[in-house]
Amino acid sequence: MSGSDPAASGLAALLRQAAPSRRGFLKVAAGAGGALVLGAQLPALAAETAAPKAMGPADPRPNLFVVIAPDNTVTVLIKHLDMGQGIATGLATIVAEELDADWSQMRSAFAPADSKLYANHFFGLQGTGGSTAVANSWDELRMAGAAARAMLVAAAAARWGVPVREIGVAKGVVRHAASGRSAGFGELAADAATLPVPQSVALKDAGDYTLIGNPALHRLDNESKTDGSAVFAMDVRRPGQVTAVLARSPRFGGTVKGVDDGGARAVPGVLEVLTLPMGVAVVARNSWAAMKGREALKIVWDDGKAETRGTAEMLADYRKLADRPGAVATDRGDAARALAGAVRVVEAEFTFPYLAHAPMEPLNAVVELKPEGGCTIWAGSQFQGVEQMVVAGVLGCRPDQVTINTVWAGGSFGRRATPNADYMLEAAAIAKAYGKAPVHLMWTREDDIRGGRYRPLFLHRVRAGLDASGNLVAWQHRLVGQSFLAGTPFESAMVKNGVDETSVEGVSDLPYAVPNLAVDLHSPPSPVTTLWWRSVGHTHTAYAKEVMMDELARAAGKDPVEFRLALLKDHPRLAGVLRLAAEKAGWGKPLPAGKARGVAVHQSFGTYVAHVAEVSMTDKGRMTIDRIVCAVDCGQVVNPDVVRAQMEGGTGWGIGHALRGEITLTGGLVDQANFDGYHPMRMSDMPRVEVHIVPSMERPTGAGEPGVPTAAPAVANAVFAITGRPLHDLPFSKAGAV
Repeated sequence: MSGSDPAASGLAALLRQAAPSRRGFLKVAAGAGGALVLGAQLPALAAETAAPKAMGPADPRPNLFVVIAPDNTVTVLIKHLDMGQGIATGLATIVAEELDADWSQMRSAFAPADSKLYANHFFGLQGTGGSTAVANSWDELRMAGAAARAMLVAAAAARWGVPVREIGVAKGVVRHAASGRSAGFGELAADAATLPVPQSVALKDAGDYTLIGNPALHRLDNESKTDGSAVFAMDVRRPGQVTAVLARSPRFGGTVKGVDDGGARAVPGVLEVLTLPMGVAVVARNSWAAMKGREALKIVWDDGKAETRGTAEMLADYRKLADRPGAVATDRGDAARALAGAVRVVEAEFTFPYLAHAPMEPLNAVVELKPEGGCTIWAGSQFQGVEQMVVAGVLGCRPDQVTINTVWAGGSFGRRATPNADYMLEAAAIAKAYGKAPVHLMWTREDDIRGGRYRPLFLHRVRAGLDASGNLVAWQHRLVGQSFLAGTPFESAMVKNGVDETSVEGVSDLPYAVPNLAVDLHSPPSPVTTLWWRSVGHTHTAYAKEVMMDELARAAGKDPVEFRLALLKDHPRLAGVLRLAAEKAGWGKPLPAGKARGVAVHQSFGTYVAHVAEVSMTDKGRMTIDRIVCAVDCGQVVNPDVVRAQMEGGTGWGIGHALRGEITLTGGLVDQANFDGYHPMRMSDMPRVEVHIVPSMERPTGAGEPGVPTAAPAVANAVFAITGRPLHDLPFSKAGAV
């Protein structure tokens, strides 16, 4: 929550302690003299199409999203996790626009965990991911804001004895111009709350927006994250709280065979040592004692079912699999026949390493058992619907007995959205076994880097054919990589006929107009735990696709931009961002020797992005990324500054990992442990980034992930333009380019 209005101190104090239950939130808000609460009730819906006409119910209903307090503040309850991507600001903006509020009075708070009330309509349960937050909440929050406005106007009309049509609202003030009377929202909130909720509301035309699309709005979390008042799970302190760390098998799939915990118990401050199915937990009075106690453990691990291969051996096995067909993802035309008849065939093999998420705030959660059963959790919770069910299973209670107080998260990039709620499961199991006090489970940076849930290791083989005129006539694409959905509750919906959709997305639906397309997939199992990673499959499929397109353009003797545009005749929005990025980058204009531009374009999560990179190469073959131009079309833009920031961040994320990022294994052991071995983007690596947003009246989509996929291939294609050497094996450091 942002802001420091003393009148809101009761509410702010509650939020500072923890995200409240809805009943607790309303009790505090109403305690100062009454509050208006309005929202749109949500059924748990099945997954919807990529571009639905509307999300959620068709009529607004009171109870979920908007709290107008007597002090005139408007708090929007956010059902999604804000982990730095600006969702709290974006969703509050939607409400504020239809409410005609003044931005200075807007606040945000995280909604309680309740999949019946706060489901993500794309998922059917409460959760954040896939850049769905704005797309998912657009309709329901517009209606919530409009209904709240209508009720405030009705309350004013009744109080003043004037027709509703004579009353206007602007910047948080309700006015009757003819009589000169006016009132703030807070003055009318209690009366408005007693009125019937309108069954339908008129929504604004986009031409009347003053807040949506306004680049001058400050983020609601600016102040609290600057002055330190924003609460993260690391900040939570409960009475009697203890700290726990967990010793996990150094090899994925290993289990505890035996443990000598005498040394750990002798460490001052250590309270208990617990052997659990997932490892050995050390419970202590503080984090230092817990970590020192873990260091003193002597554990014998059973590696009978563990991963014992190294990265080289795994890739060798992947190459053997790639020699034969896999599960068919796409089969259009006859790619094999078309390739046999092609005038020119271009072939390439790409490898992509395991990648860690490495959010700046490592995983952690506080679990406090309830005397009556169940528990209360404080965490940067991303999949509340999954986590409630998993924790309930651990504790032997009902999911509704698991209260999750969502707090700010210091990054995630997908790591907190686990199908099995791994770190929540660990925290609940430790709290249950200890049973004496609230438990704060903490992961260290080493736990994070070596703990898995990586972007999967992948190998691609691509063959594409050109005819005598340089036209693309065939594309054959084989992928080998783990499925992180197999064996999870998401498998039935997202794995079809042996194909994990997240593994092949971006190539199975190749946008380029190729008449013969064949895509197949092998998903070899491994105990190494993997997970979606910012932009998921698009992080590797877009790279292979776009690097391949440059090689094909060169083979055809055509300009890379023009080659792509000719194949995007049925995708005007993709072509639009490609043209815009090329124009703003000065595509085709001469550059000094040793410098070149590279381009890439891709659609992911309903959003269209193109990157143009300007790269210089030194005499020693080292690259410098001088400039990046990005064009994005994400439909109606709610907060331009947030979209711009996400494109800049996504660009840095994509390039940074392509430069040096990799997790490798030797004998099943992870070689990296911290940022000295797993190298993040450095300030000296970060280029100047220009972001150009396509004006659009289409439904809003997402911006959190789509800025990632095209950044690295644009850089790689610039290097290819200079050197003639394609970069097929990531990271770039393998080729000595950085």
